[in-house]
Amino acid sequence: MKNFTILAVLSLLLLSCKSAPSGDYAFEDVPFSVIPYPSKVEMSEGFYEITGAKFYVDSNLGDESLDAVRGFAARLHEVSACKNKVKAGAPAKFKDGVRFVSGAVSDNPDSYRLEIDETGITVTASGVEGVFNAIHTIMQMLPASFFSPETKDARYRVQYASIEDSPRFSYRGVLIDSGRHFFPASEIKKCLDIMALYKVNRFHWHLTEDQGWRLEIKKYPRLTEVGSIRKETQVAHWRDSLDHKEYGGFYTQEEVRDVVAYAKERGITVIPEVDLPGHMQSALTAYPELGCTGGPYEVATTWGVKPDVLCPGQEKTFEFLEDVLTEVMDLFPSEYINIGGDECPKIRWKECPRCQARIKELGLSDHDGHTAEQYLQSYVTNRIQKFLAEHGRKIIGWEEILEGDLDEGATIMSWRGIEPGIRAAARGFDAIMSPGYYMYIDRYNSEEWDREPVSIGACLPTELVYSYEPCEGVAPGAESHIIGVQANLWTEFIASPDYLEYMLLPRLAALSEVQWEAVGSRNWERFRAAMDHSRDIYEAMGYTYAKHLWGIVGMPGYEKPARTPEELEAYLKVRKGPWEMSYEEGKNLIIK
Repeated sequence: MKNFTILAVLSLLLLSCKSAPSGDYAFEDVPFSVIPYPSKVEMSEGFYEITGAKFYVDSNLGDESLDAVRGFAARLHEVSACKNKVKAGAPAKFKDGVRFVSGAVSDNPDSYRLEIDETGITVTASGVEGVFNAIHTIMQMLPASFFSPETKDARYRVQYASIEDSPRFSYRGVLIDSGRHFFPASEIKKCLDIMALYKVNRFHWHLTEDQGWRLEIKKYPRLTEVGSIRKETQVAHWRDSLDHKEYGGFYTQEEVRDVVAYAKERGITVIPEVDLPGHMQSALTAYPELGCTGGPYEVATTWGVKPDVLCPGQEKTFEFLEDVLTEVMDLFPSEYINIGGDECPKIRWKECPRCQARIKELGLSDHDGHTAEQYLQSYVTNRIQKFLAEHGRKIIGWEEILEGDLDEGATIMSWRGIEPGIRAAARGFDAIMSPGYYMYIDRYNSEEWDREPVSIGACLPTELVYSYEPCEGVAPGAESHIIGVQANLWTEFIASPDYLEYMLLPRLAALSEVQWEAVGSRNWERFRAAMDHSRDIYEAMGYTYAKHLWGIVGMPGYEKPARTPEELEAYLKVRKGPWEMSYEEGKNLIIK
């Protein structure tokens, strides 16, 4: 009898999650503040209570879609203590609940349709990509308390709406540089959470650098035993600003697999970067025989481009690269592997007998505005591209791989401006636009450099990110080769998770609209109003974020009201750049 009573009470509690009159509860409704803003939105009066609702998932959408819906339902259960049952297959009669239906909304697999009315919520999508995007739209229609780990016993409803949505670009990326500074897997996951909310679907993970090799490679253990550790670190723009502290860290293969799976559960593909043949001083320190001079080398302690690079004049270099990339492909199932290709000085190759012998063997020479050594880099790129293609993979490389000869099928990432991307598209190569002026979010959030943590330089406010037009200057007919947009968060001076988040947010939100919105659809005033809800989400999720949109400058603990326009004008007349400050003037701006 006692057990029966307990079961009866539990049953009544579960029923009450859906059947209790909504007027008995203080629902916290929010204005429609979804970022990126959907393609078509029609709002109606009325609300559907999602707490305790049953979920139905069309079997044609597949297991990944079912898992995505289960994840969303589990979160609703956490914040409400009301179980949301999830069933595969369509209900015999749909009267109330949330259903995910298989159907084509457009040719774009990311597209979805969302209908919310008195009967519930209907999501139409052709696959898991659209399902993820619809879920993240619904999540942003909920109050910020939904995102807080402290929320319990809440009730939520979403306003009636008809939404049809599709992104402009298929590749919507963010790079985080773990090479110069290492961030634990827990912080990478935290960044993935907020990327997913803004429908960013590619995480470019920069894992190798002159200043540290961060990826465990079983066949070459010294890459992490030796190459992941530097004896000290440059902490500001002056070269002698060394902290005299050993620094290191790397990701085990088990950690990498976990991050890749975590990203997949949020609709994000992880694209690894093994930068070659330059930016390899950490690898040369571990295996000096791979360099032109044989060393000795040390893991770099200062920033900037280093002259020592891999030696393509010897076969053991290619054996090394193929071995490394074989393990990389086993860890990362992504279609693309980024092989870098940027900032590779050729001074060692000019002096290396083996490299010069390789140039002679290949019949390379200076012509068409390129040197024989640049064509030697093309040989490296094309050989690695062929190796990866044999395993069903494609390459992305920074724009320098255009110098010389480049085989078909490569994708270019344009970073020093927009011109390389325009040129790549005109030549028939796919391109990802990532110009530093708009997309390098390692730059200052404001012009008040004396109140900001030390940065790489220049200023990239959220407004400037938002203003970028990725296809400007691209020839008619070549626009289809611009497949995406990416922001890059390099970490020379970004040594802590809170500083990483401060540089990412809210510029990530602005980036998402550049990546998603159709030409002419962006609206700064609408976006700025929606950012108040995003700010509340950041607070609920425990992110550090830049508050310049709200009139505050500086990291937590150093925050100050922004200068008035008159005060800023006076300050800019006497402002010193970070490279002009003395250590005493700049030491308080170093965030460790």
